[in-house]
Amino acid sequence: MGTQDSPIDSGQDRPPLALIAGPTASGKSDLAVRLALALMQQGRQAVVINADSAQVYADLGVLSARPSDAEMQGVPHRLFGAWDGASACSAADWAEAARAEIAAAQAIDAVPILVGGTGLYLRTLLDGIAPVPPIDPEVRLHARQLPLHEARDALLHEDPEAAARLNPNDTTRIVRALEVVRSTGRPLAAWQVDKVGGIGRSVELHAAVLLPDREWLYDRCDRRFALMLDHGAIAEVEALLARRLDPDLPVMRAIGVPEIKAFLAGEINRGALIERGAQATRNYAKRQYTWFRNQPPEDWRRIESHNVSVERHFASLLQQ
Repeated sequence: MGTQDSPIDSGQDRPPLALIAGPTASGKSDLAVRLALALMQQGRQAVVINADSAQVYADLGVLSARPSDAEMQGVPHRLFGAWDGASACSAADWAEAARAEIAAAQAIDAVPILVGGTGLYLRTLLDGIAPVPPIDPEVRLHARQLPLHEARDALLHEDPEAAARLNPNDTTRIVRALEVVRSTGRPLAAWQVDKVGGIGRSVELHAAVLLPDREWLYDRCDRRFALMLDHGAIAEVEALLARRLDPDLPVMRAIGVPEIKAFLAGEINRGALIERGAQATRNYAKRQYTWFRNQPPEDWRRIESHNVSVERHFASLLQQ
């Protein structure tokens, strides 16, 4: 991914871009608003731009912990609830919209602040995306109709590198790799060598990754899911189910939706709902935690405290 420039080589010709990443419930949204307010106190403008794959959906205001108007504190927020759940928002879709929002902010000399926990979104925006041509519809249909074990076996023969790299239970990525090699004659890794559209080299990146104590984080996950149930999450899922959307859409597989669906169907009681929802949230936070600890560039500042000082961790940005 795009690297964070040092104060020596940052270059005044590149506009600043702040980035706050990390697992769910780590305090990213609050920190983004505090940073925006600190910039505004200096007479500068700031815009918070969502980089979370659940918060993009209008249908998931409660379950995605989308910031309320009060929590936004008057700071402009973009790409929150921007997609209808009936339309899947891919990393490429989001990156295109994020580039437009960043450009709009830069046009008025505002500092864009990316905030979210979806690593694939951030990687696509900063590094670009592989220029894979459109997949043949018949190839796509056949690949997506295959049972997982058959798709995995086919990938072992047709793109063994991808088969070795991917989680054997990751249906989405296995099918994607299979349809790419079958439709284009080239493995996905070959296309990814020549990524296009990344903005990492055209901005001065100020990145912070929140990695607080795990026990503190998991406790927040537990308490937050219970609060979601008390503040409209069940009604939110009822409304979502009433739309009868394709169950494979991302909005239908978001954390909390399958659990509340089971509760509404009478398959589990409220106690089991709370337990399953909290566990699903913790599992997701654990995966994000591991990804953000290991995958971003080393010069993305890792912050292990849950008491984050804006003035300390974004000093170079605030001193510009």
